[in-house]
Amino acid sequence: MEILSLLNIYGISVLLAMLFFYIREVRSRVYTLLFSISCIASSVYGFLAGTWPFGVVEFVWFVFSFRKYVVLRRTKHNS
Repeated sequence: MEILSLLNIYGISVLLAMLFFYIREVRSRVYTLLFSISCIASSVYGFLAGTWPFGVVEFVWFVFSFRKYVVLRRTKHNS
């Protein structure tokens, strides 16, 4: 297995983005949206890497984080 394959570089980049956006979530709901997008990108990585359980878990994270974004957006508009 090649350590620095394009797929591995993609996976590392996506996971670093997830970490960054997760840490920043409390600052703005935009970071919640960006976190959910990075979750779906991480899910794609999991399936492409052949680790489908990782892909499934990341997809579930995407669903929950995107729902959180929608709820935050609604409450902001209703305030």
